[in-house]
Amino acid sequence: MISVKDREILRTLAKEVVEIASLDIQKETIKKWKMLNDMKEVRPMVYIFEIPWWEIGRIDEEMFLQTEDEKARKMEEEFRRTLYLWKHVPMDMVVEPYYTVPKCIIHNSNFGPEVERDIVPFDGGVGVPSSHYIPQIRDEADIEKIKTPQIWCDYEEAEKKYEWTSEILNGIMPVKRQGHQAFAFAPWDILVRWCGPEQLLLDLALRPAYIHKLIDRLVSAYCDILDQMVKLNLFSYDEGYYTVGGGLSFTDELPQQDFNPDSVRLCDLWGRAMAQIFSEVSPAMHEEFAIQYEKRYLNRAGLVYYGCCEPLHNKVDIVAKHIPKLRKISMSPWVDIKKGYEATDGRFVFSFKPNPAFLATKGKWDRDSAKRQIQELLDITKGKNVEIILKDISTVYHEPKRLWEWAETVMEIVKQYE
Repeated sequence: MISVKDREILRTLAKEVVEIASLDIQKETIKKWKMLNDMKEVRPMVYIFEIPWWEIGRIDEEMFLQTEDEKARKMEEEFRRTLYLWKHVPMDMVVEPYYTVPKCIIHNSNFGPEVERDIVPFDGGVGVPSSHYIPQIRDEADIEKIKTPQIWCDYEEAEKKYEWTSEILNGIMPVKRQGHQAFAFAPWDILVRWCGPEQLLLDLALRPAYIHKLIDRLVSAYCDILDQMVKLNLFSYDEGYYTVGGGLSFTDELPQQDFNPDSVRLCDLWGRAMAQIFSEVSPAMHEEFAIQYEKRYLNRAGLVYYGCCEPLHNKVDIVAKHIPKLRKISMSPWVDIKKGYEATDGRFVFSFKPNPAFLATKGKWDRDSAKRQIQELLDITKGKNVEIILKDISTVYHEPKRLWEWAETVMEIVKQYE
């Protein structure tokens, strides 16, 4: 039980969210996302995530929590974040009229190797710290340390959460049990932490047989995890909503034939993968050591989003060759936009990631530079098959209004393509 005060705060916030979710614009925005992801003509779509809430939550009164109970504070934070985004950076955000809880609490044993690192503190009060990883896997003998995690579920705890949430929101907002709506992995991000980035890159060239065995073992473990999740029925399909690549993704193409909402298959979902350390390797090495293995995982999905921060403008064709269900491909701040867009050739959604560094500068932020970055993109692409996803925002240098102004600027530009 929680206090009357906490309960009233949560119910008041929930009412505000439901009012927003009931607006006609939600359906209109969903329709536009579906059109984009079905490769139909629509203006560029815009979304923002990976916001530095740790910073905003300390300086913006709108985000100050008022509840006292720990569980209540988590729910309050979710509601306040939704309301904050809708008020200040709505762009092509979709607000759902329900609250979700997990249909089971998932536990798992780990892969085996631990991540050990020295953290380099940052100075000045903004940004995120850097890490120096201490290698845990050094040779073929160490590959045996990698185990396949075993998954189990706590349905009782999930039911308690459902009942608690339902009681709080009764009569205001429906509560839905929900499983995973997409599946993703980043095996090379893990290997960087286990092996160290410098040694890993050297081993690609000097010990290729060792690297093949290493990535094969880890991908096999991930595929086994997927099998366990399917067996335990841990996935959900919900009216075409997915969280893919950081943005909201909708499509009319899924689910596929013979769909059963009570037993969702991997082919009814989006899949995602990335190999960020491969920004430093050739297309041939990316194909040999990443795509050849990632496809075993990704090709079980209905549609695929590929990439993150690694520049892929010279690698579109090798990704497409091995991932026939590719629908979105990430274009990081370091791509050659023209080459990347020409390579997609209207086959995939060009998921552009602006460089967020302009938000972190000391002094007045350069709004004109941010505007030029978007205008360059749209001059080249003519706004076709494009989404703009601002992410990896480590700081706004204590000025949340920078985000608001960026959103306003970008939306003014993309609406010219309607």
